[in-house]
Amino acid sequence: MNITLYGAAGDVTGSAYLVDTARARVLVDFGMFQGGKGIEVKNVLPSGLEPKRLNAVLLTHAHLDHCGRLPLLVRGGYEGPIVSTKATVDLAGLILRDSAKVQLSDAERWNRKRERSGKPPMEPLYTAEDVEKTLGRFRAIELNDIIPVAEGVTARFVEAGHMLGSASIELTVEELGKKKVVVFSGDLGPSGMAIIRDAQLLESADAVFLESTYGDRDHKPLQETLAEFRKIIEHAVQRKARILVPAFAVGRTQQILYHLDELFCAGTVKPFPVYIDSPMAIEATKIYQKHPDLFDEESRDMRRACSIAAQHDHVKPTPTAEDSMKLNEAPGPCLIMAGSGMCNAGRILHHLKHGLWKRDTSVIIVGYQGEGTLGRQLVDRAEEVRIFGETIAVKAQIHTLNGFSAHAGQTELLEWFRPLARSKPKVILTHGESRGREPLAACIAKRDGLTPVLPIQGDVITV
Repeated sequence: MNITLYGAAGDVTGSAYLVDTARARVLVDFGMFQGGKGIEVKNVLPSGLEPKRLNAVLLTHAHLDHCGRLPLLVRGGYEGPIVSTKATVDLAGLILRDSAKVQLSDAERWNRKRERSGKPPMEPLYTAEDVEKTLGRFRAIELNDIIPVAEGVTARFVEAGHMLGSASIELTVEELGKKKVVVFSGDLGPSGMAIIRDAQLLESADAVFLESTYGDRDHKPLQETLAEFRKIIEHAVQRKARILVPAFAVGRTQQILYHLDELFCAGTVKPFPVYIDSPMAIEATKIYQKHPDLFDEESRDMRRACSIAAQHDHVKPTPTAEDSMKLNEAPGPCLIMAGSGMCNAGRILHHLKHGLWKRDTSVIIVGYQGEGTLGRQLVDRAEEVRIFGETIAVKAQIHTLNGFSAHAGQTELLEWFRPLARSKPKVILTHGESRGREPLAACIAKRDGLTPVLPIQGDVITV
């Protein structure tokens, strides 16, 4: 079989693998490229993909860089199933609908500029109608079930430990009297992450497509990060501070809620109001609550033993803009989680505008902040920032916590791959830049005696 890489080959977005066998064509993921104009121009339907000839699409998880181009397939004539776990079906619906709104908003903004310069209007990448047609093609499966997806091709989805519903995919292909197994790691999560079960290990394969996002380093130990988190919360409560947390709506918001539950249930601090100030985060949290079967044992035990965690009376959703504005008057101690996670858009900007200049405000940065974002300025200790055209002095306490990553670090990637390495598969490192996958390739070569392939977009891997 031939496997063509249509994304995430030399970078960390746009995940897409076309598996072409003697009898079938199966696509694994079809994600959006993210990272600025130079990258986002890749968000097209590649000519060699031919949606009408695809037999099936398999989706590892719901993050936009893995599912974001799916509506382009359906718009291009794809009529087959999109197979994923039940939680991924729910979360992909939330994320793709939000993406369609962003596409429309971006197109409207650019078209105002284009009209003034006499240029013709541009179309959004896809529409809400395209998304609904795409969601109608989803088919939910259970983890670890072996399912036929095309002639001579079966798939097994196993826990990847990255986000709710995330999976690695074990693809078994029978052609020309031979059987081959290809594993797609998807995005792998770190061990011990809140709520989500640890990634399941696989034991044998002929080829492994392994992500390498953090193949060059390990993250700060989670327990150290949680100790810092506890001290920050304790100090903020003593000061009756308002705590602002820029958080991504899916995954990070629910993770922070869990760690607050740990503090409340242990009696470290008394429960205080926690506002989820993001319509998308509110809906994502509801989806998490629909799938307790995917929670890890620690999370289930805490919900059973602690009424605070089970009832969540302290969690206050604020879905409307009016609800959000009222938070400007909410007394401390309280915590407000709002998007966006990098402080480059969304409701968090309003809260930062109203709170950064006050010494009784604490800001906790819990995720990566890209170059040039407001979040990065805060991490770099800027004394003042610009928000909505106004200069705001930074008098608030700024805390940066680096241990909440949902991606496995180098050591955990190697440990996940260890049992597979014994079968001496062909190793293809994807979903990572050079700084991530080159050091990981060196580690695999040294430990396992294998020479990983480092493909670029458009490369074809033969198995």
